[in-house]
Amino acid sequence: MANDIVFDTRTESLKNVAWWLYLGHALTFVFSLGALSFIPLIINYLKRGEAAGTFVHSHHSWQIRSFWWYAVWMIIGLSIVWIPLLGWVVGGLILGLAWLWKAYRLLKGFIDLNNNNPMY
Repeated sequence: MANDIVFDTRTESLKNVAWWLYLGHALTFVFSLGALSFIPLIINYLKRGEAAGTFVHSHHSWQIRSFWWYAVWMIIGLSIVWIPLLGWVVGGLILGLAWLWKAYRLLKGFIDLNNNNPMY
């Protein structure tokens, strides 16, 4: 079972860093719609190598992928919003769905990290 993992202080420390990075992504997501998420993103890139060989490594990759896909969909949505008439509907739908998707990924990551499960 994944919950029967024996932790050492190194793994626990790596898990704490990933937890704080989830919180950082969540706070920037709520207060700036993710525009400031590049700060925890840089730390994800720096800390991912240290987590190699642990389930925490997958959480760094999960956060990195979440950031970049969210950025892509936000750019697409924002570029469509400026098209007259239908642009607000289609662009707004893309922006809203991107926001919900990112919120889901943050919550799933938090939950799986707390349950000591890797991300796929």
